[in-house]
Amino acid sequence: MSTGFFQVPTPINEPILAYASGSKEREQLQNKLAELRAKQIDIPMYIGGKSVQGAQKVAMTCPHDHQHVLGHYYEGGKKEVGQAIDAALAAHAAWSATPWERRAAIFLKAAELSATKYRMDLNARTMLGQSKNAFQAEIDAACEWVDFLRFNVHYASQIYADQPISSPGVWNRVEYRALEGFVYALTPFNFTAIAGNLPAAPALMGNTVVWKPSPSQVYSAGLLMDILTEAGLPAGVINLVFADGPEAGDVVFNHRDFAGVHFTGSTAVFQTIWKNIGNNISNYKSYPRIVGETGGKDFVVAHPSAEPKALAVAIIRGAFEYQGQKCSAASRAYVPASLWSQVEAYLKEDLAAIRMGGTEDFGNFVNAVIDAKAFAKISGFIADAKQDADVSVVAGGHCDDSKGYFVEPTVLLTNNPKSRTMVEEIFGPVLTVYVYPDAEWNQTLKLVDETSAYALTGAIFAQDSYALEEAKAALVNAAGNLYLNDKCTGAVVGQQPFGGARASGTNDKAGSYLNLLRWVSPRTVKEVFVSPTDFRYPFLG
Repeated sequence: MSTGFFQVPTPINEPILAYASGSKEREQLQNKLAELRAKQIDIPMYIGGKSVQGAQKVAMTCPHDHQHVLGHYYEGGKKEVGQAIDAALAAHAAWSATPWERRAAIFLKAAELSATKYRMDLNARTMLGQSKNAFQAEIDAACEWVDFLRFNVHYASQIYADQPISSPGVWNRVEYRALEGFVYALTPFNFTAIAGNLPAAPALMGNTVVWKPSPSQVYSAGLLMDILTEAGLPAGVINLVFADGPEAGDVVFNHRDFAGVHFTGSTAVFQTIWKNIGNNISNYKSYPRIVGETGGKDFVVAHPSAEPKALAVAIIRGAFEYQGQKCSAASRAYVPASLWSQVEAYLKEDLAAIRMGGTEDFGNFVNAVIDAKAFAKISGFIADAKQDADVSVVAGGHCDDSKGYFVEPTVLLTNNPKSRTMVEEIFGPVLTVYVYPDAEWNQTLKLVDETSAYALTGAIFAQDSYALEEAKAALVNAAGNLYLNDKCTGAVVGQQPFGGARASGTNDKAGSYLNLLRWVSPRTVKEVFVSPTDFRYPFLG
């Protein structure tokens, strides 16, 4: 029984290991990579606390070495999804009634296990299965995942402490109940941390969850589930299932007890989910919570006062880290004519120094895109751009899937600010530059705002303070995360709550208390200590 008002450990961002040559962590990670490459593992579904194997055996391979099999997972179908829902509903009463500090302790333990015992395993699985280099894996699979767990506990305690005032003779209070039903977590391939947070955040607030990860992320998702289980998460609270997306959705979105969806993925899929929920709205016990972070067509816009070298570095890092497979990745840049020649030279110089290859070689800055489908889509964009009379290739443009799904970092220059690669989401290492006349700064800001349906991230470069304020005002709705004189990627939990609006999602800000509020259903309780015994009010006298 709870007997106190509990103050949770003050969260701090998990320190990022550097993996420099000769460091202990570099040796540990290289050893773990070698160990995992030398064996194959099987990853089952996890339903109601039990390992479950579906009928279809699916190989997990390295995107940068697609003939190398890391292991297998066992995909199920509607039957297993239904079982997962039943397990979540069966666990709901006990879990939602568990004292919040006990729930918090489980996720804090998971954070500690992830930061220590399983750190190298998490990073190595992310490197091999999702083709991230050591640094990208460290900031994701280790640090951001740990940050989500620790900061979510902190934010939950703030929410529970937020209470109303009381008048004389009355005690008012608010109970933050779990949602009635189950939550469906649908998670992406590109961030191990996001894949873990989407089921963990609702579960922390007392909900039970059905979690379907991306098929391309199962290799690390299985370990996340193992860590949560070792941390003491009761059976049925989070149920890990592998199934075809539409097949799973047919079961989930037609279920009366569906209470909410926590989604990160494509805009098209999210819009389909929203339509399905709308079509079934009269069948649900409650109005479901719909929380989604989707795509981006993220911009970098530079004022003539911008510092050219800083701009070029931000473009390189923002566009090409993790092969541009971040919803926040820079995809379009607007550079003034007076700066372009310098910026172009810096871009070419840096791109010439970048190495591309497998993640096991720590000298490679760029690795492979996630799978054959992504390779075909991205290479198709590049091929089309090469045929466009308005577009020229500044650097890159070569694609090769013979060993791995490699797409060279590509910079395109366009004379048409509404050309295809300036408008459509690519989700790969392709950046398109539009060079504008210096005198058309204000017109260019309007162009940035109107070109894309998305509004996730953006970066403004200027040394002129007035120009920064002009751009901030003109682009007030163009990005949910705005960066001044910095690249448009790399949001840190507790520092830059992440999410965008327009076609980029519901802007519920993962990594903040705003997201956790979506997973509770408050109940206001008013207790009167001495009840009235006469219906008459004084004005009647």
